[in-house]
Amino acid sequence: MERIKKSPSEEEMPDTLTYEVFRTLYINITNECSANCIFCIRHIADGVYGYNLRLSKEPSEEDIIYKLETLDLQKYKEVVFTGFGEPTCRLNMLLFLIKWIQERGGTIRLDTNGHAALMHPGRNVVAQLKEAGLHAVSVSLNAESEEKYVRLCNPLFSGAYQALIDFSINSVKAGIQTRMTVVGHADIDIDACQRIAVGIGATFKVR
Repeated sequence: MERIKKSPSEEEMPDTLTYEVFRTLYINITNECSANCIFCIRHIADGVYGYNLRLSKEPSEEDIIYKLETLDLQKYKEVVFTGFGEPTCRLNMLLFLIKWIQERGGTIRLDTNGHAALMHPGRNVVAQLKEAGLHAVSVSLNAESEEKYVRLCNPLFSGAYQALIDFSINSVKAGIQTRMTVVGHADIDIDACQRIAVGIGATFKVR
């Protein structure tokens, strides 16, 4: 893949586009999201681990590549698309970057709410992610029922809960390492959520 030539200055793009924690590189490509979870960190902080993740504008592919070209991607145990927004909101950019990183030897994970099929109807998002080179996905389950999910996560789309279940099932079938997660919230039945994840064939984590 041809290298992108543009080199924006720090003054042009001062936002936190990448950040490092425990030998993991995180990439923050958007603040857009298709949900408004009541426990989202955005409601109480500007970021995590001392990094401000609020973007002054949506970065371009060139902005991200410029940052990544200064790094040795193979030194990280994982490169993770996450941040203050839902990465699949910018699906075409995400696919481009996954392929670019994979070609340079990075191991890539996507943290997602699993709404991609609703945001991009007619596209086989999981197949496209697999083809681009995605190794692992972490899907935010966050509730053991649709009713509770809607109440806690306030998704923009109807059918969002089933969409994230389907996304997880399809990821497992595609051979993408799949994990489902929940927030340790008093209103969530952790054991029931774990049964859902294990039944799909995914691993499970309380975060």
